[in-house]
Amino acid sequence: MHIDPRSLDDAIAEDAFTGVATIDVAGERTLERCEGFRHRALGAPMRADTRIGIASGSKAFTALAILRLVEQGELRLNQPVRELLGADLPLIDDAVTLEQLLDHTSGIGDYLDEEADWEVDDFVLPVPVHTLTTAEAFLPMLEGFPQASAPGERFAYNNGAYLVLAVVLERVTGETYHQAVQRLVLDPAGLSQTGFLPLNALPGDAALGYLHEEGDLANTLHLPLLGNGDGGAFTTAADLHRFWLALVDGRIVTRETFEQMARPRHDVPDEEQRSGMGLFLHETLPVLMLEGYDAGASFCSWHLPESQTTLSVLGNSSEGGWPVMGVLRDAIEAELA
Repeated sequence: MHIDPRSLDDAIAEDAFTGVATIDVAGERTLERCEGFRHRALGAPMRADTRIGIASGSKAFTALAILRLVEQGELRLNQPVRELLGADLPLIDDAVTLEQLLDHTSGIGDYLDEEADWEVDDFVLPVPVHTLTTAEAFLPMLEGFPQASAPGERFAYNNGAYLVLAVVLERVTGETYHQAVQRLVLDPAGLSQTGFLPLNALPGDAALGYLHEEGDLANTLHLPLLGNGDGGAFTTAADLHRFWLALVDGRIVTRETFEQMARPRHDVPDEEQRSGMGLFLHETLPVLMLEGYDAGASFCSWHLPESQTTLSVLGNSSEGGWPVMGVLRDAIEAELA
């Protein structure tokens, strides 16, 4: 896959990209760019093995954990979530199923409205962020939002749906969300450098997430202390490639389940994508996609199963990754045209 070096340099400079951009083809890394700092104040440079937050990119881990339990007979895709919520979140329609939560067609009211106007340095969480360490702890935040549409009526990207799925995971397994995802997804895939790190105690090989292209303002008070069902895991470029190979090979869920996830269900023209179930797809091409955007994170990882090619951009600033992603997307489209 050809990447024009000048175009890539221009994209890196456009929004002062800080992070890691890679292309891996089977067992070979064909592109690697490490830019900026994982810790600006200390001048700690970005490295290829830096663990970086991927925001909503980790929704796929939630989906896969649920689907593992479906395969094991502990859950059903057509199961009404009310059976697991009991009296909690009474404004969620009793007809909403796990499958509708997974594929963003539940119509439930969302605690974080993607359509609302907001700035990246807004404080959007209404509770102290240090209390958000389990899925159950999010329940007060999810209360009070009426159904926005009838269950199954239409696609609407929904963060709250994935927090509800995280609550389901905790109740069915008796584990915390993080323990369940580790056991059901990360361990089977061999993702030793992937997990949920506390933002107030990041290890030295993890990148702080910076709100802006310049300055030291980090995202510590803008996100939950620990990421949860709707996003916030940390990972590396190498683990992302490992993840895709394991997923396509049937080492996390069966091939049949993977094919259900990768089947196009809805067009998402505003994002130039199609939606699957826990995954997104290129609008026309056979490319699997994970993306995430949040305070201090601009992320994508795209996988071409036919050639075992993974292109990843892990940015540890809010906006820096997007121009770089544009160059890689152009390369994918030229390759598959």
